[in-house]
Amino acid sequence: MIYTVTLNPSIDFIVRLDQINLGSVNRMVSDDKFAGGKGINVSRVLQRLGIDSTATGFLGGFTGRFIEESLIAEGIKTAFVEVDQDTRINVKIKSQEETELNGQGPTISLEQLEVLKSRLSQFTAEDTVVFAGSAPTNLGNAVYKELIPLVRQSGAQVVCDFEGQTLLDALAFNPLLVKPNNHELEAIFGVTLNGFDDVETYARRLLDMGAQNVIISMAGDGALLVTGAASYFAKPISGQVKNSVGAGDSMVAGFTGEFVRSKDPVEALKLGVACGTATAFSDDLATITFIKETYDKVEVEKR
Repeated sequence: MIYTVTLNPSIDFIVRLDQINLGSVNRMVSDDKFAGGKGINVSRVLQRLGIDSTATGFLGGFTGRFIEESLIAEGIKTAFVEVDQDTRINVKIKSQEETELNGQGPTISLEQLEVLKSRLSQFTAEDTVVFAGSAPTNLGNAVYKELIPLVRQSGAQVVCDFEGQTLLDALAFNPLLVKPNNHELEAIFGVTLNGFDDVETYARRLLDMGAQNVIISMAGDGALLVTGAASYFAKPISGQVKNSVGAGDSMVAGFTGEFVRSKDPVEALKLGVACGTATAFSDDLATITFIKETYDKVEVEKR
């Protein structure tokens, strides 16, 4: 079973306007509300692929109920820990430019954290657990150094979709996959990357530090998968970018779902790129129809 862990989920409230004028009343052209959070996005895309997952983390209040009911309606299993305060709402304004207003999220008690720890310690070697996104403020991302080893001690694999120091800390637990983009890779090592050779060199450093597989996403320049055996480049696919927010989560879903099924990193890369690209070209997470259409366009070459 694949499990996704989202410690600070949200309702993503998408607002569309032709133009936004600060200090004035603005009328929406359209709006949508989705269950949000990086791990939740992974579960939603896995469901589109016909791959079962269970979403866990913390939920609270009327906003938490909306998220859980939305996931159940999509056929996604849930095992969230209930908290006292409302799950946050993130407002994403799509107008001349994209603007995000992200909520802070609830305070998590030590008792609630212990409930989640107990659940994470019960996985087995047959499971893969996706940790993604930031933690609630009162816990801080350092909490992952307590949670990830509980999963690894059970024999389960972990996928870690983090940035910066949180990603570096996760390497100690030999994650199945990490997926920084090229700019995040530059920030991690304090360098400027000039070309694919540099990208591959620093991606391999992440392997040396503990990762089993590394994908470096490069937006319009494609994606690079580095494994212990070889490197593979997925060529970019042309199209109009509409949704950069969920594209990385979709790539994680595609790679993880296929790798768990086939253990083939190249096929996993192809499906990951298809999912990520299809979502980038969609208003919400991509449909299975669009993912299949995009998959047929994915070209991967060994470097």
